[in-house]
Amino acid sequence: MALAARAAAAGVIAGVLAGRSLDALLAGAQARVAERDRPLLAQLCYGTLRLAPRLDALAGQLLDRPLRRKDRDVHALLLLGLYQLSDTRIPDHAAVAETVAATGDLGKPWARGLLNAVLRRFQRERAELEAALAPAARAAHPDWLFAAMAAEWPDALDRLVAANNSQPPLTLRVNRQHLGRDAALAALAAAGIEASPGRLSEDAITLARPCPVEALPGFAEGDLSVQDEAAQLAAVLLAPRDGDRVLDACAAPGGKACHLLELAPGCELTAMDVDAARLARVRENLDRLGFSAQLVAGDAADPALLDGSAPFDRILVDAPCSGSGVVRRHPDIKVLRRDADAGQLAARQGAILAGCWARLAPGGRLLYATCSLLGAENDGVVGPFLAGHADARECTPAVAGAERTTHGYQLLPAVDGTDGLFYALLAKAS
Repeated sequence: MALAARAAAAGVIAGVLAGRSLDALLAGAQARVAERDRPLLAQLCYGTLRLAPRLDALAGQLLDRPLRRKDRDVHALLLLGLYQLSDTRIPDHAAVAETVAATGDLGKPWARGLLNAVLRRFQRERAELEAALAPAARAAHPDWLFAAMAAEWPDALDRLVAANNSQPPLTLRVNRQHLGRDAALAALAAAGIEASPGRLSEDAITLARPCPVEALPGFAEGDLSVQDEAAQLAAVLLAPRDGDRVLDACAAPGGKACHLLELAPGCELTAMDVDAARLARVRENLDRLGFSAQLVAGDAADPALLDGSAPFDRILVDAPCSGSGVVRRHPDIKVLRRDADAGQLAARQGAILAGCWARLAPGGRLLYATCSLLGAENDGVVGPFLAGHADARECTPAVAGAERTTHGYQLLPAVDGTDGLFYALLAKAS
């Protein structure tokens, strides 16, 4: 028997609150609900987690005492109910009734009265409750992230908050080895899908409304891939050439690796990732697009990993990071990340950068990229690296619409715009 969407969503949200990944949890939950309920399930999970810091603060005001850890699913259901009442078009009576009914599916019938009373109190006292929230909670951000954005990007704070709390656009990348962007736009229009060309990447198309990839003409044949326009700039900035030896050092799930091959199908690409299981995703993407590459499971920071192989002409280091520039796509970041993470990640990023630099040929170029807004992971990594390597210089081309930083360019996320990515292109002395 299929599980009701709200009960399934509560299970997913409770799992994230316990420290697990949204992507993994949602994939399992989708299989447990009726097909017609899967879009609602995704909306409830993503929407609730995008606003979780605000909803959690409201729940703290509404509850006389916190729920026990074993009742985390009831707490998740409460957040889910508050989200429906405050930020969806679901009628209030339906939101309350269906959320309360989900206590039965969770095996927690004792919570019916509690949820009903708390949600109805929120309806009566919403204005007062929201006015009492602290600035970070009102902005639906954890304290540490709100403070970091306010300190580093004070003039863009409202824009960043709005972007992080919004549903991102669905952007496609046209495989220029198959067709041009105009032809792809024409095929989408013929299928009744409204779309427009991107502004930063010649291969980008943004859909007016998201739709399943299965409905995209040519997707199965490799004509199109899903990739944010900011992420598409990685291959453009690295500018591989046919005949180059190219390393994508942190390749999974493979979007940037495939774009490198679309730009230079004659290059010799090695795609590396520390997670052998995630390399399977890289292989799937390569196969769908009809490309081949050498796949290597290993740590890019290990200088001995590719001993004996020829140096690379181009290296992409899409470093593991806090993800603070892609919060709208991965809203569980607001729950799972902590203030100390950026500093710990910076040490890891520096090690990967140094390990890859040793594999770069004289005269070659390395692109350091993160999807972070935090200077500790960006200039804070590139600056010390440049200071310690006399054979390195930064030569990042200007990126339209991006903020120039000390050692690169930062794209900031925006509603109906790109994700927030940092890029620094480094050249090695001949």
